Amino acid sequence: MFFRGRQPEASVWRRFRSNVDGFTFAKRGDHYSAHAVANAERVVDLFHALAEQLPPAVDVAIEEVRSGRKWGGTALALPDVREAVGRLKTTLIANGGVEFAVYTEDDQLTLDPQLELYVYGRTDRWLYLLQGRGLQEVRVVRTKSWRRRPEEFPPAPELDVALAAAVKLLGLDPA
Repeated sequence: MFFRGRQPEASVWRRFRSNVDGFTFAKRGDHYSAHAVANAERVVDLFHALAEQLPPAVDVAIEEVRSGRKWGGTALALPDVREAVGRLKTTLIANGGVEFAVYTEDDQLTLDPQLELYVYGRTDRWLYLLQGRGLQEVRVVRTKSWRRRPEEFPPAPELDVALAAAVKLLGLDPA
């Protein structure tokens, strides 16, 4: 198949799929939740890309589990948050150990320390957005086999530097 110009986004996502790419989707009470699992690069890219679907002002909560340090901020400009995530992508992929949540009153995207993605929303729109990114809805996802407790994550000085820069860029406060 030949494409003129840019490849459709879903085909690019499929090209880098692993055999564990998938997500669960459920309605619980008055909200929907999704849990997406794929390789580290894809999950972090997905977190960054899906954040674009949030409103112009978002709240942020970050926890670096190695040290237990936490930061937060409210009503932050979404482009600034996406820029900070973009700058962190490489070190997050290489090190994990950070929980990064971007949320509003209606939606929340959370990248967990094991580099799995959790999505919460008051509507089912996230189902279609995840499918549009080439993920398959499954009954059960295979979670990471290397789940670690906070004290088991090895030191990551380059991540500390990158997080400090992100915290400064976003003007986050210690939580």
